[in-house]
Amino acid sequence: MGIIGAIIDNSSRIGKEERVAIEMAVEDFYANRNQRLALHIRNSQREDPLQAALAARDLIDGQQVQAILGPHTWEETSLVVKVGSETNTPIVSFAEATPKWATELWPFLVQASRDRLKQMEAIADIVQSWEWHRVTVIYQDRDSLANEVLPHLSYALRQVGAEISHLVALQPFASSSLIEELEKLQKDQCRVFVVHLSVPLAAQLFEKAKEMKMMEKDYVWITTDPITSLVNSFNASSISSMQGIIGVKSYFPESGNQFQDFYHRFCRRFRSEHPEEGNNEPGIFAAQAYDAARAVALASTEGSKGRKLLAKLLRSDLHGLSGRIKFTDQNLAPQHVFQIINVVGRSYRELGYWSDGIRFSKTIGESASNYSSMKDLGPVVWPGEPWYTPKGWNVPIQATALRIGVPNGSTFKEYVNVEKDPLGNNLSFTGLAIDLFKATLEELPYYLPYELCPFNGTYDSLVEQIHLHKFDAVVGDVAIVSRRYEHAEFTHPYTEAGLVMIVPVMSKTCNKAWLFMRPFTKPMWALIVAINIYNGFVVWLIERNHCPKLKGSVLNQIGSLIWLSFTTLFSLHGGKLHSNLSRMTMVVWLFMALIITQTYTANLASMLTVQQLEPTITDVDALRQSNAMVGYCKGSFVSAYLREVLDIHNIKQFDSIEEYAEALKSEVIAAAFLEAPLAKIFLRKYCNVFMEAGSTFKVGGFGFVFPRGSPLVPEVTEAMLKVTESGKLRDLENSMLASLKCLDLDAQKDSGDPSLSPNSFWVLFVFTGGTSTTALVIYTFFIHKSVAERKTNWTIMLAAMKKWGNPNRRFSRRDSNINAESPAIPPNASALQAQV
Repeated sequence: MGIIGAIIDNSSRIGKEERVAIEMAVEDFYANRNQRLALHIRNSQREDPLQAALAARDLIDGQQVQAILGPHTWEETSLVVKVGSETNTPIVSFAEATPKWATELWPFLVQASRDRLKQMEAIADIVQSWEWHRVTVIYQDRDSLANEVLPHLSYALRQVGAEISHLVALQPFASSSLIEELEKLQKDQCRVFVVHLSVPLAAQLFEKAKEMKMMEKDYVWITTDPITSLVNSFNASSISSMQGIIGVKSYFPESGNQFQDFYHRFCRRFRSEHPEEGNNEPGIFAAQAYDAARAVALASTEGSKGRKLLAKLLRSDLHGLSGRIKFTDQNLAPQHVFQIINVVGRSYRELGYWSDGIRFSKTIGESASNYSSMKDLGPVVWPGEPWYTPKGWNVPIQATALRIGVPNGSTFKEYVNVEKDPLGNNLSFTGLAIDLFKATLEELPYYLPYELCPFNGTYDSLVEQIHLHKFDAVVGDVAIVSRRYEHAEFTHPYTEAGLVMIVPVMSKTCNKAWLFMRPFTKPMWALIVAINIYNGFVVWLIERNHCPKLKGSVLNQIGSLIWLSFTTLFSLHGGKLHSNLSRMTMVVWLFMALIITQTYTANLASMLTVQQLEPTITDVDALRQSNAMVGYCKGSFVSAYLREVLDIHNIKQFDSIEEYAEALKSEVIAAAFLEAPLAKIFLRKYCNVFMEAGSTFKVGGFGFVFPRGSPLVPEVTEAMLKVTESGKLRDLENSMLASLKCLDLDAQKDSGDPSLSPNSFWVLFVFTGGTSTTALVIYTFFIHKSVAERKTNWTIMLAAMKKWGNPNRRFSRRDSNINAESPAIPPNASALQAQV
């Protein structure tokens, strides 16, 4: 006859179910095997684990048991297994979670309950499904199981983007401390609670929570196993205080013939032995106790003891009520399927299932449809029965506000501006950075109280205040720089990144008094005058014999020649010309004049309508070579960047945007280096005076600052991205820039030359000059047959050239008597030719 023992807490619902199930297993073994098996049960007390160790000593020494079933807690099991190891007695534990090192330390320890730590992943998926981001965990103090549960839950929550905001450890059977803890939770903003307690303490918690109106709308309660598996055993008062909670319970099949037979027999026996219990149905604890007792009974046949019994037990492979019974490394396979319930009315609703690797489903089996969110399982009745899903947080009654540091001496007030009211009592914080921070907080899935505090000092010192715990965060135009990561951590930049160089520019229309001369260069004007005079001379020479107006004194004829040269630009003389040669010259000449006048008009109009700007310094290399003074913002990282990276040491700091502009305009500094977002403001205000030059140097943009490792960093970054993607950040920037008026100041120096040179028209000049020369040659050498007349013409031409060469010389009477109609050569013609 085999002898086995059991250590069970007869005062608890779990212990009552385990005792009945073990007795039924022993009886079924005798009925099926016709082999007697003695069972000795000892009572344990959860509050005093030492009683379990004494009971184990009594069973081993007094009753000579071959193996011991139980106890249910790890505190009791750790003491019992020490006693069993002394006599090589296998201890088949029902503890919820056994440390992995325990089976290695104690070879005779066998874990008969399945590891339920996977339920923490199920809870994390529930939290993710409803888009909650923070939970408060309530657990029982001095519970060794919490050391296993809490790390798994924390890790699972982080995997889905959530976190544990608070850990609340409750003392068992301490009503005063329970009320105090609930009052603290009421003042906190988190409204999602994960409860991992013993059944008696959990029932007490929910009753107090209902009294304090914490089981109403906006609250969320999630319970773990074993609370959820024993919901049916709670009395009516406890069930009424648990309305709307979501529970996770271990799943085991209840539809097979084996379980149905066990179910009916268990209900009858449990009702007769424990009439005080309102529910007689067996749960997971009864099923696993029955399976463990059955496996030990089968292994204890043939008088097996010690190591032989342990070996036979570990080789067990059978289909039990709770699933397959097969040990691996002294442990059963972990629990991978859990049931999701919703407490409603006198019992609960089965919402669906959660399976490891599959997540949610409404049924179990190969044909089941899988879902990624619990929302697909159907509607949930929340505490207080609101028509909406709780958002998981609420404005707390009392909460500690975050101290947010704000730079008080920002050069660009458009980003951060700290001002006092006229009475000097209150501070106002304005600017794009402040507006963006407020918009970002609105996107957070919880309320974040804060207090803005001004700070006077450098930006590096401001960031360091977080490391010194003076501020909880920093908001402003704080650049993301690598060395600042030593003290804090940054969010994603909310501005464009880069450092740019700002230099003065020169307007093309600065010399307005001589603006009409600007369309052409000086050589171009000289060439226009020369070609006009030359073309006019050719026409005058050809037409002078046909037109009395072109005759007279030399001075009169020179005036006529000049008049003829320039009036052709504005009028056509085709009807007054008599020679085809002059007409040919005039046509080409007029064609050139038309193009030149139209080009002049277009270029002048362009100068008057289009502002053409150019930097005074093109790049950093030119700036470095000139050793000119360079400006930067007071307190920024730019000073170190200029010295260490760009090798520029002749620098000067400025406190305001106006000082920048004045220094650049008065040439106190040749350039200013600004972060890209600040440069945008500066150029918006001084749009016609300064411009960006050279390449953009890659540096971090502006970001919000938090302590290193702060859980707020990813959440604020995500919320900021939502603001950016919605277009609200763009609207804030546009509104800021629209409020700036461009100061339309003239530049003081010319920096470029849009004037057109002869290179643009040399073909025209060659064409018209060649045409006129051809006409002149034909007329001179082929039309005029009188040599005397040709000499006269040459004499007149030489006289004119003499006159132009010496304008102070007056014409002599003999010169003035030269007439184109006189065939005779004047006496002084040869003398003039000789002078030439």
